Amino acid sequence: MSAAKRATLFVRLQPKASRSEIIGFKEGALHLKVTAPPVEGAANRALESFLAGVLGLRKSQVSVVQGHKSREKVLEIIGLSEDEVRGKLGG
Repeated sequence: MSAAKRATLFVRLQPKASRSEIIGFKEGALHLKVTAPPVEGAANRALESFLAGVLGLRKSQVSVVQGHKSREKVLEIIGLSEDEVRGKLGG
């Protein structure tokens, strides 16, 4: 049996934007914006939900694993390979 597909994604997040959107890949990290403010984890939850929707996954399959209080974050994505994630995100 093969192990479940997993991907690690480096993200640079801009919270409190006028709309949630993907800017694109730059210097190895996905740059994106979310409308939620960086208060009590709201921006992290918005990031997880937004990316799950874009990737066609459940929210529980996308999680911030590092950088909870930073703009630079590391996400773990379960169910897709790194190539599949980059393909869906245009990178």
